[in-house]
Amino acid sequence: MQTLSTDSRVTRHFPPNARYLIGVSGGRDSVALLHWLISLGYGRLIVCHLNHRLRGRSGDADARFVSRLVERYNEQALRPPRTRTGKRSAYPTMAGGIEFESSSANIRALGKQKKMSIETAAREARYAFFAETARRRNCRTIFVGHHADDLVETFLINLFRGAGSAGLAAMQQISTRRVDGVDLTIVRPFLCVWRKEIDDYVSEHRLKFREDATNKNLTPLRNRIRHRIIPYLEKILGRNIRQNIWRTAMIAADEEKWIESELHDSTHADFSVVKLRALPIALQRRALLKWLRAQNVSDIGFAAIERVRSLADRDTRIAKVNLPENRHARRRAGKIFIE
Repeated sequence: MQTLSTDSRVTRHFPPNARYLIGVSGGRDSVALLHWLISLGYGRLIVCHLNHRLRGRSGDADARFVSRLVERYNEQALRPPRTRTGKRSAYPTMAGGIEFESSSANIRALGKQKKMSIETAAREARYAFFAETARRRNCRTIFVGHHADDLVETFLINLFRGAGSAGLAAMQQISTRRVDGVDLTIVRPFLCVWRKEIDDYVSEHRLKFREDATNKNLTPLRNRIRHRIIPYLEKILGRNIRQNIWRTAMIAADEEKWIESELHDSTHADFSVVKLRALPIALQRRALLKWLRAQNVSDIGFAAIERVRSLADRDTRIAKVNLPENRHARRRAGKIFIE
């Protein structure tokens, strides 16, 4: 029987009898994650599906598919399990019941409004939806289906964009993200699992899923990295580079976790200039990144951090710098704040 090489530490911290959110798009990764969690006894899940309104009828069909999937699991929970036939059902029995939350967002319009890529706008909208559901349902932990190949691709995307170590460690097995005032705990049990393992799991358990045709579109950077860049690098280097990149990303994530623990609380509305000057330059940048994120400043890059850092320069006369989305950082009375 196909098993998944997940890290037991992830599920050990989140007992099956509690209630959790789970992001389900209808694709193979999230469908496999839902099945896997239910097979482990997670019976109080709230399935969250966001229609991005990018694929017309196909997007609507995705939403109907996920809704029906939830219904099947709940129907299966009411049936007595088969013990003599040896035939395994695609839908394992469970305790409790699964609930369904869905919404939609005009991702294309959001991307134009905020001057974001479609992928970034979609991610922002998903987490806003997750946070709103978390607040309303009083459930602040969500499982998502990111896997080892996703980690490798994200690492390379951030590397090519010139991200520092914080960006290279952007995807962690357990992380907290503050969204619209909600501290959302994000759990990625499949981050040690490769796409091939998920394919085998889906095949063995005969799980149905929705195929997203846009995954083959080479316009998005992630798809180009997945279908062109990684295979090309492996061809010219003559080796499988995924494992080494994955290992580097995991090391970066552990180091990032330690650095974060060394930084002071970043939830205050202002940042002390004196405290910022007292830090080494590397920690200045990291502290400002953490603080800007806490202030819900999006698309924070090296240039934006350096502009804010310049406000602490003793020789500068500048008291105001620009940030993304027409926001600004200002220095006044020994404090830096956002307006």
